[in-house]
Amino acid sequence: MTDPLWFKDAVFYELHVKAFHDGNGDGIGDFRGLIEKLDYLEWLGVTCLWLLPFFPSPLRDDGYDVANYVSIAPDYGSLEDFREFLDEAHKRGMRVIVDLVLNHTSDQHPWFQEARSSPQSAKRDYYVWSDTDKRYQKARIIFIDTEKSNWTWDPVAQAYYWHRFFSHQPDLNYDNPVLQQAMLDIMSFWLDQGLDGFRCDAVPYLFEREGTICENLPETHAYLKKIRKRIDEAYQGRILLAEANQWPADVRPYFGEGDEFHMAFHFPLMPRLFLGVRSEDWHPIVDMFTHTPPIPDNCQWCLFLRNHDELTLEMCAGEERDYMYYAYARDPLMRRNIGIARRLAPLLDNDRRKIELLNSLVFTLPGSPIIYYGDEIGMGDNVHLGDRNGVRTPMQWSADRNGGFSKTDPSKLYLPAISDSVYGFNVTNVESQRQAPHSLLHWMRQMIARRKQQPAFGRGALTFLRPKNDRVLAHIREHGGNLLLLVHNLAGSAQSVDLDLGPFEGRVPVELLGGSRFPVISKRPYVLSLAPYGFYWFNLEQKPGDDLSYGMEGSVL
Repeated sequence: MTDPLWFKDAVFYELHVKAFHDGNGDGIGDFRGLIEKLDYLEWLGVTCLWLLPFFPSPLRDDGYDVANYVSIAPDYGSLEDFREFLDEAHKRGMRVIVDLVLNHTSDQHPWFQEARSSPQSAKRDYYVWSDTDKRYQKARIIFIDTEKSNWTWDPVAQAYYWHRFFSHQPDLNYDNPVLQQAMLDIMSFWLDQGLDGFRCDAVPYLFEREGTICENLPETHAYLKKIRKRIDEAYQGRILLAEANQWPADVRPYFGEGDEFHMAFHFPLMPRLFLGVRSEDWHPIVDMFTHTPPIPDNCQWCLFLRNHDELTLEMCAGEERDYMYYAYARDPLMRRNIGIARRLAPLLDNDRRKIELLNSLVFTLPGSPIIYYGDEIGMGDNVHLGDRNGVRTPMQWSADRNGGFSKTDPSKLYLPAISDSVYGFNVTNVESQRQAPHSLLHWMRQMIARRKQQPAFGRGALTFLRPKNDRVLAHIREHGGNLLLLVHNLAGSAQSVDLDLGPFEGRVPVELLGGSRFPVISKRPYVLSLAPYGFYWFNLEQKPGDDLSYGMEGSVL
């Protein structure tokens, strides 16, 4: 029987179908091309694929402007191609979740076209209309660099419609029970194909109420619980992942009492990881966890370093945000909305030590890690492309034409491939790194494999040790008697740290990546030296012959 908590041990891999591999030579990635690369993803060791929207769309927001919820965009293939992809992924032990855009549609969606045609239209109440643009004044404008209002006048409908994002994305009206049922039916359609779940986009904004900020409303949670109940009753083992860019205390209700979302992104942690490394101080990271409330046992956080959007700074205070812009995005071209439009490697000046350190933190802190396609090889970005396209360029498979992504003329690619001297496909690609045993790709594969061997990473309790040396972050993960000690040097200089490991006296730290045994722990402070941006993963083993009667079982590497 499938473990219903499989997602706790999962390593997620986020990709855009159009960006991964072109199977028919038209310059756009598709499901045929993705099927051809499943062996690579299996080799890498990832266990769940998260696909960006692949529905028909005018592509004014890269597919998040959905024009048909129950079809495949023709550029990406057919429904039969999708079903074959699902079967092939499942054969390789990989699950698949997709983005479901619950909050809004494209203004080209037939629902909206019918809704605007007449006040008597059966679809009129699928959207939020008003005779004035003065309602819901407390709601913030999210895309502050493009939108001046959450209301847009529609000359056909002769009324204003509500939108929390782009003006071409009218919000759906969840006060309409017919619309609620329609979205449930859409989810069932894809789950019936064999899909393993959804990453639900922009869930805090489903309902509107006068006098509120129109976020995190009780009505929203009530509807999300309906979705979860429907899935639990009819589709066991499937998951819901919430995109709720909020403070942890505001995200906590999206787990409910284990009866709402299975998972949620930990958005505020992500910039604090970058802050911690830049400031060489563990406090920003540890402080964020002190502000993270406990979640139900059947729920999980999702941790990430980068994704398809900008590195969001919405959950940063003014000083933190200014510091992040100064440290990571001095060029205005690198900024989008309230965030930074860079990939991981360029953010870190392509410093292999920092890339490994931050990945190690995401792999060892509580939650399931998400890898953004191409970050496993250190792909670059193109800040000169509009919107968020700079981090959505073609995957780099080889030094061949178009980086091995497509056989077409380069001018026909959906976006130009990265071709500069540092991150270009001729130097940064999968093929060359698979041939180099000490490449970033091989390191990532090894770390994924090690993480999957230790259930404590996905399921264990967390304890921070808080050493006096602010530059060294140390924490314990414990699960089923298995104890892991993780020590990270956030500084660009070598550091020594004294750790209070008295409660683990008599245990032997065994380094997980190389198997080296370190001196036995005593009551005295345990001294470790770390290289610049260095880290250790230790299994705290019982010494052979020790009495194991204290409930601590010997662990196996």
